[in-house]
Amino acid sequence: MTEGGVRQLRLVVEAEDFEAALAFYRDVLGMPQQEAYSGDDGAEVVILDAGRATLELSNPAQVRFIDRVEAEGQPSDRLRVALEVGDAVTVTARLVDAGAELIAEARETPWRSMNSRLRGPAALQLTLFEELD
Repeated sequence: MTEGGVRQLRLVVEAEDFEAALAFYRDVLGMPQQEAYSGDDGAEVVILDAGRATLELSNPAQVRFIDRVEAEGQPSDRLRVALEVGDAVTVTARLVDAGAELIAEARETPWRSMNSRLRGPAALQLTLFEELD
């Protein structure tokens, strides 16, 4: 990496119900808290560890293909957060029990992963994926 290169990808999400979103992503999904800061007028931010970060760029044809495979053609939001988990079926059920909206049940994809799609707190569209190889 060059001196001026990217060192970290941080997705910043405004959560109207901050406490509910924090409980969901930290406590239910299991993303460890790294840092937390408070400011004036009730300002709060918590930084959660999401493991390794990547930026996946897809053209519209690829997005349509993923949507067909992963969610019966239901369109992705412009930004969708994909999280690798150890057991997509179990974690999907746990997140639905915690209030996530199920968009598509976990299913095996042509690229050998088990993927599900949900809508979590802070209106984030989520793909959970488990690598099968």
